[in-house]
Amino acid sequence: MICCITDLRDKEIINTFDGCRLGHVCDVEIDTCDGRVTALIVFGASKLFGLLGRDEDIRICWDEIEVIGDEIILVCIKRDRDHHRKKKERIIESILR
Repeated sequence: MICCITDLRDKEIINTFDGCRLGHVCDVEIDTCDGRVTALIVFGASKLFGLLGRDEDIRICWDEIEVIGDEIILVCIKRDRDHHRKKKERIIESILR
């Protein structure tokens, strides 16, 4: 399958490890020496409607991509199980400060 970078931007990324929706492709990382895509970048979730910034961007290595479909990209990123709980705790702490 051949696709353009603009086609990748429309696709939603889902992590098959925990079933989490990671977002849409926002950027790509390209190795200019080899001329190949090395990673996809997803912007971190915004905190309090963007007023408090956003979480760290998610870098998905090309090796972590399982399937690129027409509308969805399936990846397998092994994150700790408490990732979502920790994320909520960080948001609450930043609000309370």
